[in-house]
Amino acid sequence: MPIRSVAVGHHDELRHPDTIKAGVAEFISTLVFVFAGSGSGMAFDKLTHNGAANPTGLLSAAIAHAFGLFVAVSIGANISGGHVNPAVTFGAFVGGHITLFRGIVYIIAQLLGSTVACLLLNFVTNGLAVGAFSLSAGVGVSNALVFEIVMTFGLVYTVYATAVDPKKGSLGTIAPIAIGFIVGANILAGGAFTGASMNPAVAFGPALVSWTWGNHWIYWVGPLVGGGLAGLIYDLLFINQTHEHLPTSA
Repeated sequence: MPIRSVAVGHHDELRHPDTIKAGVAEFISTLVFVFAGSGSGMAFDKLTHNGAANPTGLLSAAIAHAFGLFVAVSIGANISGGHVNPAVTFGAFVGGHITLFRGIVYIIAQLLGSTVACLLLNFVTNGLAVGAFSLSAGVGVSNALVFEIVMTFGLVYTVYATAVDPKKGSLGTIAPIAIGFIVGANILAGGAFTGASMNPAVAFGPALVSWTWGNHWIYWVGPLVGGGLAGLIYDLLFINQTHEHLPTSA
């Protein structure tokens, strides 16, 4: 059972060189991803003079996030596992693939990476607003929460199937592509409703820099529930074996 594989670890991990290196890798990967993803949205707003959202903008956001995440996962994979997302880290923890202490380092690094990316975007664009995630008109809180749960479930399930599962074989070589593709597809599905965050760090940086916190909790609760369920279900049904607590997993 996955719950038996969950490990708290030891506080000494916080100072271990491997953990620090992994944290730095998560910081850089998340910075790269958020800079590209949020930056694409800011560029679109500038080119359209802050025009209303339209299918072209949604498509450009999906492509930018898919490409950006493909690169971000790839550059972090050999060091930290390329989580780039607290929901992925939490899903890995639930399945016993990362300890609690190491996971905390990952999440802090991801939040810092997102924040620095947004500060840089604000600086290089001479103060243009970094758009925070928000619900579209007519979208209720419960609708948005379910959207984020389902989309993040699909993302973390994909991470497990292509990167975590020990039976993945050569499928692991396409893991960054598959992970980028599912994020791009989910943006096309949910971007017009919730913005399709699927990632608390991606939502946190823009919210902090723009100081816009409306319904921000949805972008934490939804992804963490979806990611946790994906890790629990995949590990229980398809791995279901005694795990070695791995320092990196995805």
